[in-house]
Amino acid sequence: MESVPVGEDGTAPDGWAIQTTVALDGDGACIAEARHLAADFLIRLQADHGILVPSRAMDLTQLVVSEVVTNARKYAPGPVLLDLRVTGAVIEVVVWDSDPVLPVARAADPGRVGQHGLEIVMAVAQGFEAQRQPVGIRITARIALLDDPVAGTAGRHGP
Repeated sequence: MESVPVGEDGTAPDGWAIQTTVALDGDGACIAEARHLAADFLIRLQADHGILVPSRAMDLTQLVVSEVVTNARKYAPGPVLLDLRVTGAVIEVVVWDSDPVLPVARAADPGRVGQHGLEIVMAVAQGFEAQRQPVGIRITARIALLDDPVAGTAGRHGP
């Protein structure tokens, strides 16, 4: 990670990004590995750059990483590329995989067991997008680094 100046609010200044990228082999252990990589990235962000990482941001980032890497592991053969970056007050979790089909959130069904990952990600993330790539897809979820001073929590605003 490169050294960047930190703003008065404890975040990376606009226009600066701190990031790490890792290729995961796509086996069953890659989900836990991805969670640990996300936690280590955020711990280093705080230790090396003095950027405040509340426990809520740490927990949500690990949850989102776990869900999107699980989906990549489940639906796409081969490796998964995980990119974690902090720009300003946003943590971006980006996952590339070889699945050509864009994910779609299912309709709410309290009787359904499992397959709620995308719903969870969309509920806790400030932003979510899925884009087709020349090979596969790229999923991007954005998580608020700092607690929302208005709503008192991170994630989407409004009802």
